[in-house]
Parts: sequence; C-alpha cells; structure tokens
Amino acid sequence: MKTQKVFEWLGVATAIIYSLLVASNTGLEFLGFGLLLTSSALIGIWAYLGKHKGILLLQFFYATAGVIGMIRWQ
Repeated sequence: MKTQKVFEWLGVATAIIYSLLVASNTGLEFLGFGLLLTSSALIGIWAYLGKHKGILLLQFFYATAGVIGMIRWQ
C-alpha cells in the first residue's frame, strides 16, 4: 500500500472512532478528542503529500478543535 493511502485510511479510521466515542457520551470524550487531533495530523500529512490545499486547511481547524476539546474535557 502506498504511504499516502496509509495516512489517508488511518486518518479516516481514527476520525470514525473519535465520532463514535464523543457521540456515545460514555466519558471517553478526552480520548475522542485526542483521536481527532491524531486524525487531523494523519489526514493533514496525506493532504500535504497530495497537494490537497483545501483539505489541509480544514485539518488545521480540526486539530484546533481537538486541542480545545482536550482542554475543555480535562
């Protein structure tokens, strides 16, 4: 599998798990926001390598949301 595909699909998987953890309201929100931060980094790398500038910009905002969520749920 190409390196770019690894970043893409790991980013997607962590984003899916993040959404399920936050939506489940089971006290795992901090972990979920950590996964959002991880996902944004992985997809950000994929976007950078593939020159997807719009998606790269979006990942900066998702990373910011992940950090804010982790601070607020601490």
